[in-house]
Amino acid sequence: MTGATILSAIAGGLLIGSAAGLLLLLSGRIAGVSGMAAAAVRIADRGPPWRQAAGFILGLQGGAFLVALALGMPRITISSSPPLLIAAGLLVGFGTRLGNGCTSGHGVCGLARLSPRSLAATGTFMAAGFATVFVLRHMLGGS
Repeated sequence: MTGATILSAIAGGLLIGSAAGLLLLLSGRIAGVSGMAAAAVRIADRGPPWRQAAGFILGLQGGAFLVALALGMPRITISSSPPLLIAAGLLVGFGTRLGNGCTSGHGVCGLARLSPRSLAATGTFMAAGFATVFVLRHMLGGS
């Protein structure tokens, strides 16, 4: 890692933590992005939770856009096939529903609140990620 990537990782972590903390302090809502995305597509509700969720999701995208304007667009190379990417996305969505939350809800907010359920969920996320990398790189010979 270079100094620039370490600094950007620290800055990104501080921004994510600050945004999650501010959302909790100002609205009492946990910054679980999968739950907010689900609330944002439930347009029939039309209440304040929908507006807060949509605002937070749009803020995530707006922040990424501002960083891209300031630092330039990253070079992205996709080496997997579209069906594999779709299957991976569906599996992540299934796991998010199965675990009642995603890495932002459990890993960022839940661990900060010392939630035992979030500790178990985050440990499971991490173990599954480690196992996937091990199988793909060392057993199947991927890069």
